[in-house]
Amino acid sequence: MTAINYDKLWKLLIDRKMNKTQLKDAAGVSSNVIAKLGKNEPVALDTLAKIAHELGVNIGDVIDLDGHSDVA
Repeated sequence: MTAINYDKLWKLLIDRKMNKTQLKDAAGVSSNVIAKLGKNEPVALDTLAKIAHELGVNIGDVIDLDGHSDVA
């Protein structure tokens, strides 16, 4: 099973001196989404896209997938 973590997102917020409430408001996502992110739970791809767009980064800059296998 693939484990999801959003450590990259939290580091981005720290670098930008932005808190979770500011992210929620700026990206137009719900408090429930922010709670799920805080628990490293999956959220919809379009939600991640909104967050990434608001921060001016790619989705890969906000999420990490652990436990994936690289196919050579």
